[in-house]
Amino acid sequence: MDSADVPAGREILRLPALEVQQTPQSCLYMFAVDGKQLPRFTTVSRVRREDGVLDGYQRPEILAHVNAIRSYIESEQPMIPNAMVVAFDRRVRFEPDHSSSASNSTTQTGHLVIPMDESQADEDKPGWIVDGQQRWAAVREANVDTFPICVTAFVTEDEGKQRAQFILVNSTKPLPKGLIYELLPSTSGSLPPLLLRKKFPCLLLERLNLDEDSPFFGMIRTPTTPNGVVKDNSVLRMLENSLSDGCLYHYRHSEGTGGDVERMLKLLREYWSAVSEVFSDAWGLSPRQSRLMHGAGIVSMGYVMDAIAEPDIELGEEPGQDLFRHELETLRNCCQWTQGTWHFSPDIERSWNDIQNTARDIQLLSRYLLDRYQGVVSSQGQLSV
Repeated sequence: MDSADVPAGREILRLPALEVQQTPQSCLYMFAVDGKQLPRFTTVSRVRREDGVLDGYQRPEILAHVNAIRSYIESEQPMIPNAMVVAFDRRVRFEPDHSSSASNSTTQTGHLVIPMDESQADEDKPGWIVDGQQRWAAVREANVDTFPICVTAFVTEDEGKQRAQFILVNSTKPLPKGLIYELLPSTSGSLPPLLLRKKFPCLLLERLNLDEDSPFFGMIRTPTTPNGVVKDNSVLRMLENSLSDGCLYHYRHSEGTGGDVERMLKLLREYWSAVSEVFSDAWGLSPRQSRLMHGAGIVSMGYVMDAIAEPDIELGEEPGQDLFRHELETLRNCCQWTQGTWHFSPDIERSWNDIQNTARDIQLLSRYLLDRYQGVVSSQGQLSV
């Protein structure tokens, strides 16, 4: 610990470390530190929104898990071989030991220099826990004087890269899907192909939930909007279906991982605003009260959106709310979102709340709505406003 020329309340922690150059652009730092010291220079960045902007990326602590680890640490012969992962900002630096014979082309020994300030708020500390939140909390609370812990660290100011590492590190663990969906739009760096394909629809979902002119504003249930009435996965499935085979496909980039966001959002706002007007008695209720807000309803009405919008888009036109409203009126009397019985066929009748979020029921409801809509269009010609 160097104390010369350091203001009162501030310290410099110098830890023996190994630098590993994984790529020309990325280095890892491996070191050991007393776990009781970690809260002095690291913090846990829990996911939240401030003024609509996503901040953080961690799950809340799981108390039972933390207590189990704490009890183990307080036992006679504890051992935690797994390294924690920490992201540092550029206030932390590595000082190589050029005289060491252990150094080679990809690794070198030295010291990691970490500033500590007892007066700092948690959000101002130089380190964030990317993986090991429960171990961090358990060591902090354990009734032991010291407990050395292994750490793997990297240095970056980019929280998007931190989120990417958090998702990748936790990809084999039971990380809540909703948390992944909310983190993906503001994640940067390399991602597996499956997550990369999810990133763009997750961006559309985020905008639908946060844009004040969106009919879904604040209604989609996510980790930061827990009071939303529509499940994020329901909206995500609707978006993915349209991006792959529906009207949103026409605004998608050729590589399939992006597109004209504003034109897509305009169409989505126009359509779902019309849905909220035509079926106003069913809009905004909980899925238990309205099957329109249920997974089956959202996905099925997404197929109706594609059926209405595609003919206009293929002609180079952009359908608006008036058109959507006019054509949705053809379905008003045959939908039983909040009461009554669905008459799917002479042999199939289902109570309004017997529709479930299963592939079979979604197919049944979608086919019924599309048949009804397309039957009217075929008999009257394409409806116009």
